[in-house]
Amino acid sequence: MPLAVGSKAPDFTLKQKTATGLVDVKLSENLGQKNTVILFFPLAFTGVCTQELCDVTAGLSQYGSMNADVIGISVDSPFAQEDWANHHKIGIRLASDLNKTVTKAYDVLFPNLAGIGDTSARAAFVIDKSGTIQYAEQTPTPKDLPNFEAIKAALAKLG
Repeated sequence: MPLAVGSKAPDFTLKQKTATGLVDVKLSENLGQKNTVILFFPLAFTGVCTQELCDVTAGLSQYGSMNADVIGISVDSPFAQEDWANHHKIGIRLASDLNKTVTKAYDVLFPNLAGIGDTSARAAFVIDKSGTIQYAEQTPTPKDLPNFEAIKAALAKLG
């Protein structure tokens, strides 16, 4: 079960690979400034994950208009994430949780996916400017997408 609505969202510092090198991605950078949508996904270069993040990229301006930053988190290396993002034109920030510390902190670890090992489950969180979780969802299976209408409704309430 993911962390509950009303809980304080655990802060994190993860790495993102950009054209200029590795950079830090921190939840705390948004606190006091904008809301944050965190999308945990199992693995880059897989069909459902690609569909999800390409769809979110296509609608990214909607999240921006709701004063929200979107961060995708998986257990892939930042180098694999960068290649995947470039290949599929994924425009959200991707953060590598290679050691699974943030996945475990948000209680969304998916054990032994397809027999290859533990990954992040497919999950979504809306975190307000003060760092409180306002929406939390872990999908029933990795093949199911989060309820993006519910995510947007949670953001709309935050103003």
